[in-house]
Amino acid sequence: MHTLIDHVFVGALRPLPPEGQLTGMFKLPVDGPVAVTGEGLAGDRQADRRYHGGAEKALHHFPVEHYARLAQRYPERAAMLQAGVLGENLSTRGWTEESVCIGDLFRIGSALVQLSQPRRPCWKIDHRLDIAGASLFVAQEGITGWYYRVREAGTLAPGDAFELVERPNPEITVATYWRATQAHRPDAAALRAIATAAGLAPEQARRLADRAAWLENNPRGG
Repeated sequence: MHTLIDHVFVGALRPLPPEGQLTGMFKLPVDGPVAVTGEGLAGDRQADRRYHGGAEKALHHFPVEHYARLAQRYPERAAMLQAGVLGENLSTRGWTEESVCIGDLFRIGSALVQLSQPRRPCWKIDHRLDIAGASLFVAQEGITGWYYRVREAGTLAPGDAFELVERPNPEITVATYWRATQAHRPDAAALRAIATAAGLAPEQARRLADRAAWLENNPRGG
């Protein structure tokens, strides 16, 4: 599928109400080309580098379609539920967790990026929307978005082409990954298969392999 980039967002660090933790979730749209490096978009910042940013989470992509689902669930926040609110860098229409796969290579603008892992929703979504449990809803619905590593630096801008160029793991969509890993007692074989997927973030591969080993060694445990 060949689509276009609808929006590109970058953000500086700002306090997140109500407690004032610094966050890079408050992003602003850019109109023209922006440089893409191994660390992400020029001018984009992340507060807690243990969980956000870095080479394996250089760019965050969130499908714009998901905001309609969020607005249906939380009509009191419908006016604010628009592209960019959850801190994504890239917004498109047509690609979702059901149609992208771990390891997918995309040409976006002149950069080449690879899908490395899903985004894992956290409490900052609750604070950003001022809704207790919003992050849990995102996780339960599997509308998580995903991250890319940058394979080739370049530039991108709204309106640039967004094109799939290679798919090494056609059987492991982001949705498949999410459902397998969020099960109460995951299937060990499924976890091992995902852990070996080409392009998966190494830290996630290790965690899945460790979880599979634990499940195999504890057949009756949870």
